Parts: sequence; C-alpha cells; structure tokens
Amino acid sequence: MRKNDEKKRQKLINKLIFFNVYNKEDQQLYKLPLSRLEYEYRRFKVQNHPHGEFGSIQIV
Repeated sequence: MRKNDEKKRQKLINKLIFFNVYNKEDQQLYKLPLSRLEYEYRRFKVQNHPHGEFGSIQIV
C-alpha cells in the first residue's frame, strides 16, 4: 500500500507542477503528505472548472 501511496503522491506532484500551482524548485511541495496534495489538487480543479463555483449547469 505504501508503494501505491507514493505513486499517487508523485502523480499529484507532477500535476501540480504542470498546472503551475507549485514551482518545481519548491521543496515544500515534496514534503507535503498525500492528503494535503489531494486537497491542493481538488482545490485547483474546482477553481479552474468551466462553471466555476456554481457547479454543473442544470436545466430547470
């Protein structure tokens, strides 16, 4: 299970760097626990969702 967690951490780190949420040289990024990386990635996705803070478009 640790191996899977480490893979998840690395994928999230790569995504956060790719989307310029963090700088590659930011050593703090590599020290964050998996739960914090997941939080940061979810927060980034919500902020950059095409519908913003309003969620999905619904037909009334």
